[in-house]
Amino acid sequence: MLKRRCFTLVLILVSMLVAAAGAAEPGQWTTAKAKQWYSSQPWLVGSNFVPSTAINELEMWQADTFDPATIDRELGWAESIGMNTMRVFLHNLLWTEDSKGFLERMDKFLQIADQHHIRITFVLLDSVWDPYPKAGKQREPKPHVHNSGWVQAPGADILQDSSRWDKELKPYVVGVLTRFRDDKRVEMWDLMNEPDNDNPPYGKKEIPNKAALATQLLKQEWKWARDVNPSQPLTSGVWKGEWGSDAQLSDTARFQLENSDVITFHSYDKPEVTKAKIESLRRYGRPIVCTEYMARPLGSTFQAILPLLKEEHMGAYNWGFVSGKSQTIYPWDSWEKQYTGPPPVWFHDVFYSDGRPYNPAEVQLIKQLTGKEKAKGAATGH
Repeated sequence: MLKRRCFTLVLILVSMLVAAAGAAEPGQWTTAKAKQWYSSQPWLVGSNFVPSTAINELEMWQADTFDPATIDRELGWAESIGMNTMRVFLHNLLWTEDSKGFLERMDKFLQIADQHHIRITFVLLDSVWDPYPKAGKQREPKPHVHNSGWVQAPGADILQDSSRWDKELKPYVVGVLTRFRDDKRVEMWDLMNEPDNDNPPYGKKEIPNKAALATQLLKQEWKWARDVNPSQPLTSGVWKGEWGSDAQLSDTARFQLENSDVITFHSYDKPEVTKAKIESLRRYGRPIVCTEYMARPLGSTFQAILPLLKEEHMGAYNWGFVSGKSQTIYPWDSWEKQYTGPPPVWFHDVFYSDGRPYNPAEVQLIKQLTGKEKAKGAATGH
């Protein structure tokens, strides 16, 4: 009887310790570990980054169009305003075409970023825009159309054939994660961007059950990633629907939120809506990072959102950095509405391609919030 009571007491103590550390899915970081990691980070401020000379993630990384000079120049502008991180998209076809060269270019990119004191959150897969990517020379941008050449990873052909996942996607995911699993220049791994995005501009080209397949793939990818067990946190950001209770969650959002080491989300909404979204995610007890925001005509501006995210102790990655071939100064409706020149208000992006800020007041605000202006003043005695 005494032994049984002692055993029961031990079980209770273990349960209490697990609860205190935060319940976790197999392999998932406990909430205590996630909080400890987050407390060791600076306030994360940056952009979703593709150099102005690249129309998409393939053109950014392929050997013929990889552009270290532009990357170095543009990340220098990021450093100059106090940004310390960037969210950057990869693609499985880059691994298929030239895995060795791809890893070497990733390492070169990380060297450049590190010289500017910028750490990188890499996005491994993406369910948004063109579902039929092709390696090689990329098409020219459609005039005045937002993200006219961005491509999904993987494309629909692989997504709808699960027999190809282990052969073509697992080596890519495992290979990249294994190479950089302990690299301090890597901030986080974002396993899949917006898996259940119905992608209206390409709606007629999308496979009918895309969201279900993408979620199934994300679950498989998560197993691959957990087996590698990188030192950086794993995440996948929620972006639509309501998250305040389990009953409100879609299958995709539930899996993302229940398995992410660090909670990430997207919001192109006004501050009051963004704040409500933040509050709905606090119930998970994990650090929260906004990996997409800032669409000026929608009320998601730097002035409205960045101070809020700092006050809420949230990392902040706005969409778009330098105006270029991605053409994200144009709004989403440019797929339906014809534009003949720059919109009256830029949708995304911070700088012109020559380094001039689109709105100097925004850049000044970013510098103030990151402490870059204060540090500069202290250095010059002003």
